Amino acid sequence: MASRAFSQSQQHNFPSKRVQLPMLRPTRMPALSIKSDHEIMKQMVADEDESFAMQGGEGPHSYAKNSIIQKGLIDGSKRLIQEAISKCFDPKEHIHGNDEPSTPICIADLGCSTGPNTFFAMQTITEAIESQFQSHGLASQIPEIQVLFNDQVSNDFNTLIKSLPQERNYYATAVPGSFCGRLFPKQTLHLVHSSAALCWLSKVPNEITDSDSSAHNKGRIHYTDAPKQVADAYATQYRKDMGNFLHARAQEVVENGLMLLQFPVSNVVLDSDVDPAKVFELIGNCLVDMVKVGVVSEEKVDSFNVPLIYPPVKDVKGILEGCDECFSIEGMEILQFKNMVSLPTVQIFVSWFRAALQGMIEKHFGAEIVDELFERFAEKVKEFPDIMDTDKLKLDVLFVLLRRKNKPKAMAMFNVHINGF
Repeated sequence: MASRAFSQSQQHNFPSKRVQLPMLRPTRMPALSIKSDHEIMKQMVADEDESFAMQGGEGPHSYAKNSIIQKGLIDGSKRLIQEAISKCFDPKEHIHGNDEPSTPICIADLGCSTGPNTFFAMQTITEAIESQFQSHGLASQIPEIQVLFNDQVSNDFNTLIKSLPQERNYYATAVPGSFCGRLFPKQTLHLVHSSAALCWLSKVPNEITDSDSSAHNKGRIHYTDAPKQVADAYATQYRKDMGNFLHARAQEVVENGLMLLQFPVSNVVLDSDVDPAKVFELIGNCLVDMVKVGVVSEEKVDSFNVPLIYPPVKDVKGILEGCDECFSIEGMEILQFKNMVSLPTVQIFVSWFRAALQGMIEKHFGAEIVDELFERFAEKVKEFPDIMDTDKLKLDVLFVLLRRKNKPKAMAMFNVHINGF
């Protein structure tokens, strides 16, 4: 992993080799106008049954026990978080004078799941903020800190709250709901963090499961190895979701407030490279095999799709540049997955995906198929070991530092473009 620090001159630096994911090459489309808050909330209520969270509890298949890979991503970005706060967080903006108490600093972690990884990230952020006050001679005036833990309404917040560190320097609140819409009052957040959650779509695109649509994804559960229309549908939904995400945050984040975002991205260049979404092709093949032996119905498989996308770097960059009226891009850096994470065993690899997918699989197919499905998946992984080879698996993480601009223009809506669409 590179060791360079953030600087203004580096904010758009990317590796020289081409970043491309052929399956995510939609045709050119007009810019999308972002819906009003009321329209977004109305649609979120309509789509509430598509809320899927990581596996709760603390059992052997829970996220809490199977999130070592996400922990690696958080550890790998620790330096960049510290540098971002050192560079852009001004403690003097939070000091109101001797006679007026300082307003609490509000931090939101979006896509927090059940812990413990969110707690490691919040510890890094809050300690970096306190260091800023200390380095400016304001150690005695550090405001109280409020951390708002957000995830889907179906998230196991009981396990999250029960697992909160006893020794922590912040107050904690759980906030259920989709981060593709408004979650907090206007201009209340000083810092937003999200790690490895922005690859999840708010819903499966409607046309994917429509048998009359050219994008009907029959016999597959993802855009991997699917017709171009399927990839286009995923990419379009991602663009809508990210537009709504940025629109909501633009209203909630205070002027000069920061967003520290980590985007899992695909970096497939060579034929020998392994698309990180290949894993869903393998799981889909397992389900098709189970259809053949009568364990699940073909109709059930045809109507099931995983709402997750690994976009190319340039597409994420294009989305962020489309909200330049509200946010400035203060820094970008690509972190290589292979430098942050090791995949030691097939069982750990399989358990990672089981923790992520079990909830939606149980809801669609029933709990009785889960054990057999992931036993079959483990066998597929053994047959295709390259999926665990971090030198071939082209999954990177794009770390982005955004700052909320001062005195924004009217922002009832703004346009989001993706370069190359």
